[in-house]
Amino acid sequence: MFTHCLKGYKITVAFKPCEKRDKMSNNSCIFTIFGATGDLTKRKLIPAIYTLYKQNRLPEGFSVIAVGRRDKTSESFRNEMKTFMETDMKRTVDADTWEEFSKYIRYHRMNFSDDDGYAPLKELSASIDSTEGTGGNRIFYLAVAPEFFEVIIEKLHSQGMIENEGSWQRVMIEKPFGSNLRTARNLNESITKVINEDHIFRIDHYLGKEMLQNILSIRFGNSIFEPLWNHNYIDSVQIISTETLGVGSRGSYYDQTGIIRDMLQNHILQMLTLIAMEPPVNLEAESIRDEKVKVLQALRSFEMSSISDTFVSGQYGPGNGMPGYREEERVSPDSNTDTFIALKTYVDNFRWGGVPFYIYAGKRMAEKTTKIIIRFRKLPGINFYDGYENTESNVLVIRIQPDEGLFFRINAKNPGNDFSISNVDLDYCQDCGYRGNSPEAYERLILEAINDNKSLFTRWDELEYSWKFIDSLCEARTGSILEYPNYEAGGTAPEAAIRLIEDDGRKWWKEKRK
Repeated sequence: MFTHCLKGYKITVAFKPCEKRDKMSNNSCIFTIFGATGDLTKRKLIPAIYTLYKQNRLPEGFSVIAVGRRDKTSESFRNEMKTFMETDMKRTVDADTWEEFSKYIRYHRMNFSDDDGYAPLKELSASIDSTEGTGGNRIFYLAVAPEFFEVIIEKLHSQGMIENEGSWQRVMIEKPFGSNLRTARNLNESITKVINEDHIFRIDHYLGKEMLQNILSIRFGNSIFEPLWNHNYIDSVQIISTETLGVGSRGSYYDQTGIIRDMLQNHILQMLTLIAMEPPVNLEAESIRDEKVKVLQALRSFEMSSISDTFVSGQYGPGNGMPGYREEERVSPDSNTDTFIALKTYVDNFRWGGVPFYIYAGKRMAEKTTKIIIRFRKLPGINFYDGYENTESNVLVIRIQPDEGLFFRINAKNPGNDFSISNVDLDYCQDCGYRGNSPEAYERLILEAINDNKSLFTRWDELEYSWKFIDSLCEARTGSILEYPNYEAGGTAPEAAIRLIEDDGRKWWKEKRK
């Protein structure tokens, strides 16, 4: 649940703590991970669960079943997870806490498509129910390739392991959820035949990031912003998300998705909806998600006749001692997959009419950053400061990662006898205030799934409208001539991306930190 408080310039988001509960409480459950030997489990899920256990945030009786296809024992799996956290992640793992925590982790070997593997899994779960008091409650986390989503859920259903009376079962599903609107609809129809929408938790890990959630407090907790949050006072919005890394070992996956499906369809559109949504009637999950859907419904679709003026794509080539995309592992040597996009779109409603939303995202860029820039309009008829070199309209920047925080830029007179104006930045560093204690996204997502709070998860109609927007983009650019690669690894964006915004008399935001 979101709350907010103001104290000077410091803005925080307070969450109601999850108190430790007695055995057989409604939140006691077995957390079953399908795909337990994959990167997501060892890099994110097990470390997140360990941290929650160490912080005493998990309910009594909480247990983990790690399901994988490799030949391991529970002991070897536990040791592998601990070693990875200590060596690869450079985390300090308290020996006594880990020994106590690891007793609640069991490894179960099975093939996800094999009917024979589910009966023993059901027996193991029932055994844990009797010893740990989990009462039949389950969270099934699908950290697997998309082709296994439907298979696993159908087999769980056929074994009577989901939708059972007297207990609850929830399914957490990683992206990608489909590859276009048609495949997403087919997948959703198959899954909702056997499990209710209320029990499906579709994950976009960006929604677990602290500053992304803080957008609600920034907007609705400050009277200096919300009354101005409309086309009368805001000139434009930029959403920038760049990475210094390439595709790494994800070449085969990324070559099928590209940045449009990997970033734009989920992470970036989630940021856009939080910035553009109307105030919800309360902070309950459905109220927030209702308003996000309205934004997606109002997003202007792309048209072939104007695509060259509203969209730019790119792919990185060799540069700065790094390989080009086509030279990456498991990538086709003649691939035309996008690794960069810049676009302009509009939210066609009363609040945002005429305000352009610019999006800029890419891999193998010079900087790793995710931020949202709100550029306010200059006041009409007040031009006495236009001639001063260092003045500009007010700007609010919300930093999502790697630095968490925000700053608000205003104009003020410099001290002295001469009249000169310069920028003054009111800066808030959230990382500094919490000294690294800001929770990881997956910690929060797991905790909210246990507590049955769906506000950080994606509802089906959100996905449906986001895919409609993405499909309009893909269809509008059909037949475009792609001259790839068109930017260097570790370099700047394609020249066409610079022209996209400069032709409108604006510039991409480049922050100069003091």
